[in-house]
Amino acid sequence: MKKILALCLVLVLSLSGAAFAQTIKIGVFEPASGDNGAGGKQETLGIEYANYVVPTVEVGGETFDIELVIVDNQSQTDKAVSAAQSLVDAGVSIVLGSYGSGVSMAGGEIFQSAKIPAIGCSCTNPGVTSLCDYYWRVCFLDPFQGTVMANFAMDEKAATKAYVLTQLGDDYSTGLGFYFQRAFAALGGEVVAGEFPEGTSDFTAYLNNAINDGVQVFFCPTSTTSAALIIDQAASLNVPFALMAGDTWESSVILEAAKGKNVEVFCSTFFDEKDESSTIAAEFVAGFKAWMNANPDKLTNNGGNDIVAAVSALGYDAYMVAIEAIKTADTAVPDALTLILPSVVHEGVTGAISFNEIGDANKDMAYIKKVNNETGAFDFVKTQSVADLG
Repeated sequence: MKKILALCLVLVLSLSGAAFAQTIKIGVFEPASGDNGAGGKQETLGIEYANYVVPTVEVGGETFDIELVIVDNQSQTDKAVSAAQSLVDAGVSIVLGSYGSGVSMAGGEIFQSAKIPAIGCSCTNPGVTSLCDYYWRVCFLDPFQGTVMANFAMDEKAATKAYVLTQLGDDYSTGLGFYFQRAFAALGGEVVAGEFPEGTSDFTAYLNNAINDGVQVFFCPTSTTSAALIIDQAASLNVPFALMAGDTWESSVILEAAKGKNVEVFCSTFFDEKDESSTIAAEFVAGFKAWMNANPDKLTNNGGNDIVAAVSALGYDAYMVAIEAIKTADTAVPDALTLILPSVVHEGVTGAISFNEIGDANKDMAYIKKVNNETGAFDFVKTQSVADLG
């Protein structure tokens, strides 16, 4: 569909006489509050650091400042609509975000209506791009991530039975839970499933059900707010199984919740700050840490430490892809950027980035990490690629 869209734009796009202000606006569509506020702030930090590194762009032989227009979608799909519309009204040329697939899909309808392209950083539900011709993304998807964690549960934890807990009405949670459950069952495992409504604070009934069902792993792709409660209550119950989740759990909130507690916590994610195999990534990590430590407010938004979250790296990459699109198109006209994005190739800190015909990044590797309960940090466990999956 995106190829058809591009062909149509070729027919209607006219760059002659295009007028520019001296500032090009990039929208930042992220949660700074609500259940996913912590993750949204970390993703925004990556975008802000990228803007610090590359604050201008050359267009038509002139230098233009890049202004970030940042809105808070509040982690809620209804609030996301008005936040997305405010970016349209502000005259942004392209949008970055959001942390959270549900809000990304809600905002996508607004961006498509306004014909403004968007680049998702860590929104992993397939519907983000498949349901919107104006959305691209720089991360892997939930079908892959769910399969990764199902294989990990089988191979590393010798699990034959898993409990899958998801949040009702949350596209990310229910989607990733479904893909894990499908992959685990296909590998011969048995799954017990549970769902909880938004606003739940007591998860002991679900945890006790899992204990009584004799599961070896408890897969719960939830917001960090729910995750902290689940970890604390699991530790109190001295659960005999490991807690597992996807990328949202790679957060300082999780580290704080699990530190000093007798509970195993694993997650899959997009990036490892300790991986020194890439010079580009190592330089990003060093620069990002120095930038945060020089700005107390940025350090606060990162959870009070200088840990480099994978979503920060993805935010950085998404910004750089947007800059590459502007440079390649030699314009910031949204129609031109929509036309050029399918062909953009960028060597990012999270790996090489190119897009398939749907707008998804061609990525096939995940990092699996475990919380170190003593140090309050993530320990690298392994990488897993498509070729490794059962």
